[in-house]
This record gives sequence, C-alpha cells and structure tokens, in this order.
Amino acid sequence: MMAGLLATMLAGPAMADAVPAGTGGFSPAQRAEIVAVVRNALKTDPTILGDAIIALRASAQQKEDVDAGSAVRANGAALNGQPGDAILGNPSGDVTLVEFYDPRCPYCRKVLPDLDGLLAADRKVRLIEKLIPILGPNSVLDAQAIQAAMLQGKYKSMQQALMSDSGAPGPDRIKTLAASAGLDVPRLLRDMKSDKVNAVLEANTGLAHTLHLTGTPSFIIGDQVIPGAIDLADLRQAVAARRAAR
Repeated sequence: MMAGLLATMLAGPAMADAVPAGTGGFSPAQRAEIVAVVRNALKTDPTILGDAIIALRASAQQKEDVDAGSAVRANGAALNGQPGDAILGNPSGDVTLVEFYDPRCPYCRKVLPDLDGLLAADRKVRLIEKLIPILGPNSVLDAQAIQAAMLQGKYKSMQQALMSDSGAPGPDRIKTLAASAGLDVPRLLRDMKSDKVNAVLEANTGLAHTLHLTGTPSFIIGDQVIPGAIDLADLRQAVAARRAAR
C-alpha cells in the first residue's frame, strides 16, 4: 500500500493533471503529513522506493499499451494492406502480422529467417511488410531498391540480397546485387528515384510515427504492438494467441 502511495506521489504533475477540476485534492497540511509518513516508511523499509518505482513503470507501460492499441485500431485500414505493401505468405490468411523494418537494421536482419520460417510452418499467416528507412542515407537507398524491385516482381529477391549482404553499402553495391538477383538494373535505378516508390516510404514512416513506434523491427498483430526482434517460437506463440482470440 505504501509503495502504491509513493508511486502516486512520484507521478507528481501527471497525476495532478488527472484530478478533475473542483475536487480540491490534498491541502498543504495533508500533503506535509503524507510526506512525513512516506519519509518515515522509507527509513523503516528502504525497499519501498524500489517497489514504488516498479509500480510506476508498470502503470506507465499499461498506459502505453492502451494508447498503442487505440492507435492501431484507429489506423486499421492503413495496416491491412496498402498499394506498395509487400504481402507475403497466404494473402487470405486468417491471421495478419505487420512488420515495420529498416533493411540496414541488424535486428531486422536477424529476424528475417524466422519470418521465413513462420510462413513455411504456418500456411495460414498473412505477412505485410512496410519499409521505414530510419537509419541514415544507406537505409534510404536500400529501402528504395527493395521497394523499386517490387515493380519488377523481385521484392523478395532484392530484400534477401541486400539484407544478407555484408559488403560496403552504397549505389555500386546495389547495382551489383540487383544484377545478381536478375533485375533490370537501369529500370531499378530510375524507379528508386520515382515519386511512386518514395511516396510509399514516406507513408510508411508517417504511419510508424502515428503509431508511436520507436524502433525496428516493430510488429503488429491484432491491436498489439510487439517492439523489437522476436524469435520463431515467440512469433508462432503470438500468431496462436491471435488465432485463439478470434
């Protein structure tokens, strides 16, 4: 109980903003008495402060989860497959998993084989992939190349080539990898600069911002946001939970 009271006090102005006008709150004398009680309790049991911080973090995480779920529901149409999205797996699958990723992100590269494994193991999953180049100029170039490759029906080939490559990134490397993946390189270079390709990347980045996504990869399944790389077992568990909830 004391940890909960201390967590409320630590929240400070945020809690004050949540108090309806006209309720009055605590008087100065009451606040002084509460502070004295808390100080005495901390002297008696210092672990109360740690418990209060844990409680405060849990409350903040709960609010963040609620806000994220609301944002996902409000943007359901944009998350359900837009022109320019890569839709992999079963286009009519009973569970949809959305991934926001940056092709230069090491965690996105790490999770790529697990996503392939998920689609191979579960033929009812629909995977929507959205490129968001957030890690600098080479991320933009790689994202443009992968998005442009989609116009030649070579999205997956270019994605695999770039995201498994350990060479120095840049335009020359993109040309080499595109040629090895069987793309029309001059067309790819033109399409990379096109409004059609860059409008998709801008829309994806804007949507990620609206959803308060803070890094890559980020996954959305149902109204749940899953931040960071997760392994195949966790992916399958998330899909199973979503399927059971339908």
